[in-house]
Amino acid sequence: MNTLRRVAVLGAGTMGSRIAAHFANAGVPALLLDLDLATAKKGIETAAKVNPKGFFTNAAMSLVTPGSFDADLPQTSQADWILEAVTENLQIKRDLWGRVEAVRRPDSIASTNTSGIPLAQISEGFSPELRRSFVGTHFFNPPRYLHLAEVIPGADTDPDVIRFVSDFCDRRLGKGVVLCKDTPNFIANRIGSFFGSTVYKTMLEGDYTIEEVDLLTGPLIGIPKSASFRLLDIVGLDVWAFVANNLYELVPHDPWRERFLPPPFLKEMMDRKWIGDKTGQGFYKRVGPQKEIHAIDWKTFEYHPAAKPKFGSVEAVKPIEDLPERLRALVASDDRAGKFLWNVFRDLFLYSASVIPEISDRIVEVDRAMRWGYANQLGPFELWDALGVRHTVLRMESEGVRVPDNVIRMLEAGAETFYRPADRDGVAHTEYFDLLKPQYLEIEERPGVMVLGDVKRARGVVRKNVGASLIDVGDGVLCLEFHSKMNILGDDAVAMVYAGVDETSRNFEAMIVANQGQDFCVGANLMMLLLAAQEGEWDDLNLGVQRFQQAGMALKYAPKPVVAAPFNRVLGGGCEWMLHARRSQASAELYAGLVEVGVGLIPAGGGCKEMLLRLKDPRRVFELIGNAKVSTSAEDARHLGLLHNSDGITMNRERLVCDAKTLALSLVPSYVPGTPRHDIKVGGEAAFAALKIGAWMMREAEYISEHDMLIAEKLANILSGGRLSGEQLVSEQYLLDLEREAFLTLLGTPKTQERIQYMLKNGKPLRN
Repeated sequence: MNTLRRVAVLGAGTMGSRIAAHFANAGVPALLLDLDLATAKKGIETAAKVNPKGFFTNAAMSLVTPGSFDADLPQTSQADWILEAVTENLQIKRDLWGRVEAVRRPDSIASTNTSGIPLAQISEGFSPELRRSFVGTHFFNPPRYLHLAEVIPGADTDPDVIRFVSDFCDRRLGKGVVLCKDTPNFIANRIGSFFGSTVYKTMLEGDYTIEEVDLLTGPLIGIPKSASFRLLDIVGLDVWAFVANNLYELVPHDPWRERFLPPPFLKEMMDRKWIGDKTGQGFYKRVGPQKEIHAIDWKTFEYHPAAKPKFGSVEAVKPIEDLPERLRALVASDDRAGKFLWNVFRDLFLYSASVIPEISDRIVEVDRAMRWGYANQLGPFELWDALGVRHTVLRMESEGVRVPDNVIRMLEAGAETFYRPADRDGVAHTEYFDLLKPQYLEIEERPGVMVLGDVKRARGVVRKNVGASLIDVGDGVLCLEFHSKMNILGDDAVAMVYAGVDETSRNFEAMIVANQGQDFCVGANLMMLLLAAQEGEWDDLNLGVQRFQQAGMALKYAPKPVVAAPFNRVLGGGCEWMLHARRSQASAELYAGLVEVGVGLIPAGGGCKEMLLRLKDPRRVFELIGNAKVSTSAEDARHLGLLHNSDGITMNRERLVCDAKTLALSLVPSYVPGTPRHDIKVGGEAAFAALKIGAWMMREAEYISEHDMLIAEKLANILSGGRLSGEQLVSEQYLLDLEREAFLTLLGTPKTQERIQYMLKNGKPLRN
């Protein structure tokens, strides 16, 4: 198969409806079937409304057509790929596939989204033709956001089917694909179930609270904020228990299998129907009109206001940003936090090594599955490296724990880590230790995927400072990388913009602005702005804003093409620099916006100017900036005007840097730098009055404060061109001067300074 024109998704529940939505996000029409038409329609509506949303935009909903098994199953004959996502019941799945086999096209792909039932059991007895096309495609929920897709070949699956499905999931659906063996719960849920069960066991043995466990198993150790019990509430205790019980039944040979049985307190909660978000309460619930969060006491089943536990070791490591260093400090501690984490990590390491090669021949797939499926920063073997393999093995042995033979052989061979760099001739490579050989082997290259850290390690950097670097990424392309905390922009980033444009003009063909942090950029350094304002350093602030503005102009009118590669959060000043690049190659998950009004300011790095040029409608710009609108996807960013139609969108963020590089090189042959414009039409006093009236009406209705009204007036003044006597043409620099004046004036007000302080302290806006 060379292309995919249409899919059919069987089952419109939580997974099926969201899988169909994500195919629609990729531009592929989907037929979504369930027991009846109403259920299928509800699945589409839920995928559009649920938070986080399944669709990039509401317009994508039109690509999903609902139907019923009885009336519309014959339509699956028009599908190139039939994907089943019905309930995790072997007989239900087999009955449905029996019906599909009678109507499907012989060349169509057939896949199941089972999370743990072996494919061999589902496809047993079906025709050789179906079995050749049959494959497991296990997406993680929500499929739009979680990166992992486990692809499981059956014993008879055609290798060409595996290649096509894997490539489509990677490039079109944006997935990190892990090929799995047909073993119970495959890789991610096998290890994930063990990790979760170990957390509960350790909690019970050490008498920890729900809040303590979630503090210790969240961002502190490189796991998302949902941690352990909040995650269970989201997934559903019933779903988790089903997966665990299913795993227990399917692995009678596993010496750790008793660990998978749900503990008594979890069974009691399910008996009471306290199974998480879908019933309104689980380990947590919201109480009263203020929606105060309460947590359960697992011993008494009574709820109480959620506590904010503290441990001495946790407080001590908070300043440590490097995750491996922080983990080593935590497990070295002898307090309750250190003991809890050591016990959990120890068992995780032992189990992960013990299931090689049962679930995977390589450690690489295990680590990828846990990073991509559970959004962990490090997989089990990467975690083990972080804590030190030999050191932890000695500690395990001192506790009388038997370490798997494959790890002992590794240490006896002189290998100290599971992974190691092996760069040659300026080319970055990483090797992994093969626990079966045993020896180090090179991890295969993934064409189209570039890791900037590996490039820097192999080639070094062209230039760097504390907040940014210039990297030669090959083929005549220079990369400007931000690497400050949260990629906040300060003087160091501004300096590197100028250096990058100059270096590119002399020695490169093009430049990309890209990084691989958690977010592309969350804006300017508010703390430095606030301190300077409080110290009355207005000349320095004026100069700093000017330099920031001109850095954007340097990107826009650079002698060689500049392409931005934005992803995740792209806020404030980061959004402004994105707007000034000649093109953007954006991640599909793009949350971009000019959000300065949230801290009592307006965009002053050319954001107002650029949006006026793009939208050519002061009202739309006023609404966008005044409401601090943030895109919900790259497609939504196009709708808002933050991306051009000619900008690219990359579904798989791992491919973003290479895609940006390709786009930049494509611009080189016909690139003309251009010069700053002097023909921007503004409406003058009449336009100012029209913009102000809307804000005034909101003020009269008490929807906004007096200070909000002042901000609105400043914004209206910029977008109307400074209250000129009528329509006139002005220059980019003229609008930049208006932006800077408004920004500095607002920064000098007590209420804006209060807003900045509140944002820095609480992470959310203050309305004063």
